[in-house]
Amino acid sequence: MSQAAPKKVVYFDNNATTRIAPEVVQAMLPFLTELWGNPSSAYAFGAQVHGHVEKAREQVAALVAADPKEVVFTSCGTESNNTALHSALVMNPGKKHVITTAVEHSANMNFGDYLQRRGFDVTYLPVESDGSLDIHRLEKSIRPDTAIVSCMYANNETGVLFPIAEIAAICRSKGVLCHTDAVQVPGKLKIDVRELGVDFLSLSAHKLHAPKGIGMLYVKRRTKFQPYLIGGHQERGRRGGTENVANIVAFGRAAELAMATLHEENTRVRALRDRLEDTILAKIPNTVRNGNRNHRLPNTANIAFDFVEAEAILLLLDGLGICASSGSACTTGSLDPSHVLTAMGLPPMRARGSVRFSLGIYNTDQEVDYVLQHLPGVIQRLRDISPLNPEHPDNDRYDIDAAREKHEEDLAAARQSESLSA
Repeated sequence: MSQAAPKKVVYFDNNATTRIAPEVVQAMLPFLTELWGNPSSAYAFGAQVHGHVEKAREQVAALVAADPKEVVFTSCGTESNNTALHSALVMNPGKKHVITTAVEHSANMNFGDYLQRRGFDVTYLPVESDGSLDIHRLEKSIRPDTAIVSCMYANNETGVLFPIAEIAAICRSKGVLCHTDAVQVPGKLKIDVRELGVDFLSLSAHKLHAPKGIGMLYVKRRTKFQPYLIGGHQERGRRGGTENVANIVAFGRAAELAMATLHEENTRVRALRDRLEDTILAKIPNTVRNGNRNHRLPNTANIAFDFVEAEAILLLLDGLGICASSGSACTTGSLDPSHVLTAMGLPPMRARGSVRFSLGIYNTDQEVDYVLQHLPGVIQRLRDISPLNPEHPDNDRYDIDAAREKHEEDLAAARQSESLSA
């Protein structure tokens, strides 16, 4: 029985995850086939692996300009974020207040909710309409019982950057710990923890062309620290559990590649993003950029398409082999509008009609052309049948709630039909 030819894939969702670089695959293969010993073993077969783990630690440390002893390998960015907040609270038992922002990744948002249910006080700082943060408001929010301030370096949905060095300086002046979720930044912008001045910084390898399942937490030297996972003596006693050697080695190689591609991300990839975004805004009416145009990652464009819903757009794009998203992959499936866009003050319907395109080093001009060739027709097709469109012939028969309810019924029917035909 012959198999159908693979569908063309145009991948514009690099903020969700990235393709594993061929060089990274080659680096990790020996540790899946030949060097599979436990690096904590006393015998040579296992112990020889330990040196490769430490080499990778040096490579990842160089990515953020840290000392290798300040690098703790974790399973992902979520674990790194949770660990930083947990440690700050455990090591400062008299402090029950945490400050974060209203646009953080769900790893921080949900952990904050968890803390609130256990009697801690969490302040979620609002953002401006362009997604930026008022650091004067942040400074005023710090209290004597504040244990830690946690602000992301770059927003995963809009790419908007926060002034982490200024935030960390404020925290130091107040005697408060500072953590940043920098998961979206490596390979796109230079990271120097000394210049930033933070106490904790989180990374996740699958955002920079390495496998899923490996992350890193930078812990500044002499920062009081409490492990989140209690176990053996691995990671100098800072994170229990047998080392994920193949993925750690992959992370190290990916860190090297990320530093080597910084210029490309900020020139060629930025130009691709700008051409995609500028053409969409110019050629498709009733579209708006979400987020600050200048202070953002070079690869990210978040665009609102009025009178249609992102879920419908993404379904039709998927049929064309185009991968994009309506926000964080960790919140996919929720019917609620993006908490990031809502915090920026977007009306619910505009937030629900917003799509994120996040490009990477493997994207090409031809792929941008392909998206620009098909996207206008997708939007027009959906607007032609959307009761949310003011030009729809039956528009006066619908109020906004009824329109959305009908649209969700149509989407559910489309999903069911697609499932039956699969």
